Amino acid sequence: MQILIGPRQVGKTTLAKQVMAAHAHPTHYGSADDPAMKDRDWVFQQWDLARLKAKGGPGLLVLDEVQKIPDWSEAVKSLWDADSGTGSELRVLLLGSSPLLLQSGLSESLAGRFEVIAAPHWSFAEMHEAFAWDLDTYIFYGGYPGAAELIADPERWHRYVNDSLIETSISRDILLMTRVDKPALLRRLFQLGCDYSGQILSYQKMLGQLLDAGNTVTLAHYLELLKGAGMLAGLQKFTHGKIRQRGSSPKLQVLNTALMSANSRMGFDETRANAERWGRMVESAVGAHLWNSFVGSHVEVTYWRERGVEVDFVIQRGSEIVALEVKSGALRNARSGLQAFRNEFEPKAAFLIGSGGMPLEDFFQESPMRFFQSAG
Repeated sequence: MQILIGPRQVGKTTLAKQVMAAHAHPTHYGSADDPAMKDRDWVFQQWDLARLKAKGGPGLLVLDEVQKIPDWSEAVKSLWDADSGTGSELRVLLLGSSPLLLQSGLSESLAGRFEVIAAPHWSFAEMHEAFAWDLDTYIFYGGYPGAAELIADPERWHRYVNDSLIETSISRDILLMTRVDKPALLRRLFQLGCDYSGQILSYQKMLGQLLDAGNTVTLAHYLELLKGAGMLAGLQKFTHGKIRQRGSSPKLQVLNTALMSANSRMGFDETRANAERWGRMVESAVGAHLWNSFVGSHVEVTYWRERGVEVDFVIQRGSEIVALEVKSGALRNARSGLQAFRNEFEPKAAFLIGSGGMPLEDFFQESPMRFFQSAG
């Protein structure tokens, strides 16, 4: 059994249907992502239909947005185990856009029965190949393939991203699926994350900005929910002590720069001409590329700051550590942060990305996993 997990509108359903079209045996597709209420009997019905089509031979069953079904994992477990006992050749692919809930069901009921495949936001290389975008276009408009054809009409593009992607992800993938006591606070936190992406903010400062009397535990939980929906993450501070890391002030990081642009009143030309704003867009695009490249892997993405010097991103795979600093203009002495980090932690390698270092085009064209290969 394989599980394809990723944010909305990254092509999970399209990919599954392409697999079905190329499959040499009977296939069946069922989606739980519609307004009609469904219970676990729906899973049994879809499974029986797939069995009927397969007629006892090989077949493929695709269940889309399966996490929306109550007790879905128990139903899948019973059906999978029954088929395993009879030697059934039915293959199963589950799709989901709510990783927190999906993974909860997997760990509770389906241990040892599945393989998770991550479907992250599209990279620059993918958007360039599909739509012939240049790098500046990608940095501003991000990696949503469904919105690509709308950029010629900025108003339509903004409406699509805000209404069909942002609002749908918050209302359907978070608020309807998870208990959220303060939905207005969660929405304001997302907006704050878009406004301050690339910046380090303590939870207390966030609460001050959000004008809310909540607590830091609630805020941290809401950040986890937004991360699970593929929207916003809070990068932790790099340190060899995990306890200190978890208690550190997070660095806010959008997981798709389209979210920043859709929540800003500045258009492409105005943003590109504003050195400070563009620098934040570039850094956020670098962070999003790192995050999306390492989804589903054992690589951690963090930041580092001590005594007035910082490194934008630190990536760690086991004992291997690589430091990355982004410089899109003459904003600060980026090399001083890298040197201070080298002196304290002796990483395998340290790279400057952008002005005076690795060209941005080169960075975005390939997987950041290569940094560990070059470091070895």
